[in-house]
Amino acid sequence: MRIPFYQVDAFTSRVFGGNPAAVCPLEDWLDDATLQAIAAENNLSETAFFSGNGDVRRLRWFTPACEVDLCGHATLASAFVISELLEPGRREIRFQTRSGELAVSREAGLYTLDFPARKPRRLEASEELVRALGDPPREVWT
Repeated sequence: MRIPFYQVDAFTSRVFGGNPAAVCPLEDWLDDATLQAIAAENNLSETAFFSGNGDVRRLRWFTPACEVDLCGHATLASAFVISELLEPGRREIRFQTRSGELAVSREAGLYTLDFPARKPRRLEASEELVRALGDPPREVWT
């Protein structure tokens, strides 16, 4: 099996700076265990996998340990791979994700990610959080 692999540094204008992410374009989705194993092998904070072409692509992110719901720098890295390498000149890329649709636009070599707005909601403090803080917090929000 051959899977294209790109390592992109987001949030920087210099080599070996910023926040690195792996990006793997896929022809077809692989099973979750294989995606997880690839991310673990890459050993970067996130590995982004996307499939499809056209207006909206499906995008997923994996840390070396688990899948995550949202990752900004790996989304920007994926948009960079598409607009600079796979479809040079493309100015807008949309992704369907676990967090909804994310749009990335490119203007004069800069990328803008339109993050979803979410209202905060109150949670109960977990036992782990109370132990870590040493005392129960007054409030916990996500």
